[in-house]
Amino acid sequence: MRADCKNELLSFLKEKHEKLDAVVMPDFFYDRLINLNCDAALFSSVIADITERKGGSIDGIAQMDIRGGNAINTASALAALGVNVTPIVCTNKRGLQQIKVYLGKYRIDLSHVKIAEKASLTTALELKTENGKANVMLRDLGALANFGPLDLTDSDYGLIENADYVCLFNWAGTKKYGTRLAETVFRRVKTKGKGKTYYDTADPTPNRDEIPELVNNVLKTSKVNVLSLNENEALCYASMLTDEISGNQQKRRFDELAMEAARVLAKNLPARIDLHTTVFSATFTKKTEVVVPSFKVKALRATGAGDAWNAGNILGDGNALSDECRLVLANAVSAYYLSDPYGAHPTRRKLVKFIDNSALNSPVLG
Repeated sequence: MRADCKNELLSFLKEKHEKLDAVVMPDFFYDRLINLNCDAALFSSVIADITERKGGSIDGIAQMDIRGGNAINTASALAALGVNVTPIVCTNKRGLQQIKVYLGKYRIDLSHVKIAEKASLTTALELKTENGKANVMLRDLGALANFGPLDLTDSDYGLIENADYVCLFNWAGTKKYGTRLAETVFRRVKTKGKGKTYYDTADPTPNRDEIPELVNNVLKTSKVNVLSLNENEALCYASMLTDEISGNQQKRRFDELAMEAARVLAKNLPARIDLHTTVFSATFTKKTEVVVPSFKVKALRATGAGDAWNAGNILGDGNALSDECRLVLANAVSAYYLSDPYGAHPTRRKLVKFIDNSALNSPVLG
């Protein structure tokens, strides 16, 4: 990290600024993280052995119940950083009580939470890979699968129109109306609102057949200001625009391929492309490209890292930080969360200490 960037970032975190208003939509999940201290092959063999003997137990598996859902995770991280954030999410009555527990220390308006019969639940299996942890999420979408524009009220739209950032997540989870929800909400922002639109679709492959419609009706339009992606998401969308990505998968390293995919997206889509990976993050437009290494930390989990990253990215963007400092800030928020024993999101004060005492990785990119 360059000294002037570090000084800019630390000064920003220590100073008082006008608060941003952000709306996050549409998911809250009950999450259980299961930390499997092995790779997929070993875990598969253990499961097969137990199944062959008609069942049994695996002891010593670290597990943790934590707030879940991209929207609520991002809301938690934004609130910790001092952003005014309002969630428009769906859950059941018990889920609303859980949200109050998770976000209770912040003054967050929960009057826009939609109460349905069935909540959303995820069990995330976190496994070792050569490149760190990977998570396999077993999901019960609950009411989220049918969430769409008809669930929004005039009060919701008033909130959307007055926000500095309107953030949509988990396109595949809103299985039935996800594309329509993005079209409707982002169009409202562009026609009657004042803020930016921020989109992180999460893994789109569970709704694979609908991806072309999403690309054509939302991603290729001017409705999205910022498209936030991880490696797999970048590769998925870029492969819809060119055959070069799929053709190079066996020839290039995964990080190089993700960078190339992001460049393809920046060339073909109106949105700014923000890519976050385990070893670096980067931002792309048709004319610019900035890459920043991630922080060296012992990652205690994988699930939720992108949500923390998005919060830092939004805070930096909303305060007009330079691209480099914005990416360092997003990386720091994510790294703090990943390395915190309880999965806590950092305040600005805690980030100052973290940045002062942490080192960066040094990715080698082609």
